[in-house]
Amino acid sequence: MNPIGGVGRATIALITEIGRVSLFLSEALRSLVRPPFFWALIGQQMLRIGYFSLPVVGFTAFFTGGALALQIFIGGDRVGAEALVPRIVVLGITRELGPVIASLMVAGRVAAAIAAEIGTMRVTEQIDALTTLSTNPFNYLVAPRIIAAVLTMPLLVFIADIVGVFGGYVVATLDLGFNNAAYLQNTYDFLRTNDVVSGLVKAAVFGFIIAALGCYQGFNSKGGAQGVGKATTDAVVTASILILAANFVMTSLFFR
Repeated sequence: MNPIGGVGRATIALITEIGRVSLFLSEALRSLVRPPFFWALIGQQMLRIGYFSLPVVGFTAFFTGGALALQIFIGGDRVGAEALVPRIVVLGITRELGPVIASLMVAGRVAAAIAAEIGTMRVTEQIDALTTLSTNPFNYLVAPRIIAAVLTMPLLVFIADIVGVFGGYVVATLDLGFNNAAYLQNTYDFLRTNDVVSGLVKAAVFGFIIAALGCYQGFNSKGGAQGVGKATTDAVVTASILILAANFVMTSLFFR
């Protein structure tokens, strides 16, 4: 009977966790529209999440675009379709790789930082102190981070799109022998507004996932330094998995 009991315990634990996340997200959503609003904290979080993530997002997007162009050229050479390189690069970057790669990089950096910061506040009872001082922790801690992530992620992804396409352009023109003007013209002719907009919508959703899960794991951390470390790891892992799952769902809705 032990295996059956293990399955039951795992199922109950999963349902309990889903309920906790649902209650947390419902309260977090209410805090987004419930005053007071801490505008200074929102601006501070926008700098932390957006501005300070630009280097890692930029370098990742550039090399991803370059590698994508190289792989498409090598694969297209087998069927005589090398000319499709600029079209597939711009499509792959704007629709999929730009939003997903940028969000995964930000999740590794920001979700961990949010979970560690709020988790430390939890285990040192600073969140309880906020409640004692009649300050709603969701308004003060959660709402600024979610608002900042939702606003800055589309900007980061837009920059990642530009840098990623530029990386493909550099590799194609300097290494693969493409004509500069022809490559740019093919890219411009093939790109559609919907390709870019869909990626930016994905980015906003991914930003919500990153900030919300970072806050959730931090709020529910316990057990001192070890608990904070576990919350940090769980925040990155769960955010990354949900980003990939949400990307699949939104891709199916946008382009089916």
